Amino acid sequence: MKTLGLCIAAGLGLSACAGGMNGGTTGNTNQNNIVTQYPVEAAMLNIYTKQRSDKLVAAVGNQSLSADIQVMPKGSMRFNNKSVQGTEINTINKMNNQITEQSVAINYFTLNPLVFYGFTDSTGKYSLSNQTTTIPKMAMVGDSSKLITENVYADSSMRNKIGTYNQDWSLTRDTNNTAWFCIETSGNLLVSSDPSRTSGTSSECYKINAKGDLLASKVTLSQPSINGSTKTVTFTSQ
Repeated sequence: MKTLGLCIAAGLGLSACAGGMNGGTTGNTNQNNIVTQYPVEAAMLNIYTKQRSDKLVAAVGNQSLSADIQVMPKGSMRFNNKSVQGTEINTINKMNNQITEQSVAINYFTLNPLVFYGFTDSTGKYSLSNQTTTIPKMAMVGDSSKLITENVYADSSMRNKIGTYNQDWSLTRDTNNTAWFCIETSGNLLVSSDPSRTSGTSSECYKINAKGDLLASKVTLSQPSINGSTKTVTFTSQ
């Protein structure tokens, strides 16, 4: 599953991907009006399958970075010999308001239940996802789970595997009636022994309410360097 298409210059060399807005099942509250459960499947649908636009910004030293993201449903499609739904994610990355890169990716999935099968992008990459767990309708604050193991190939021939990633989700409290729903993506497991070659890790988080509406977002990208340190940058929604 393609998460946010952020490509960062200024020597960071980090990359990540995303998607949508609006509601779903209402979360449960206790007698103190504290929401204890949130509709994580509805949040996933809003993030990755529905139309929306977003702008994320960050600062690295004296450089200003931004990513303009457009998510557009594509309807019924075929992927890996399956009938699926597709959603296009178009990301324009800028540094100091100058375009540095534009990427287009399509996530492929089915509904009821929500299952992700992979993505393709404008560089030719072809991904196959193995969704290891069912995304629950509702989850308690503090819950987390493995989600996907993903193999990424250089092209649709699938002869050259260039990456293997794990993705997990988690739900943590923000306020009495909002929570952070996060998708964590591991570094490239194929090159984990060589930090200089890994694409790093990403944490893609969305503030949600009891309906699963998206209220804010932030993406933290981290990449280890040869000397053992970690370069990190956080983008926040504007």
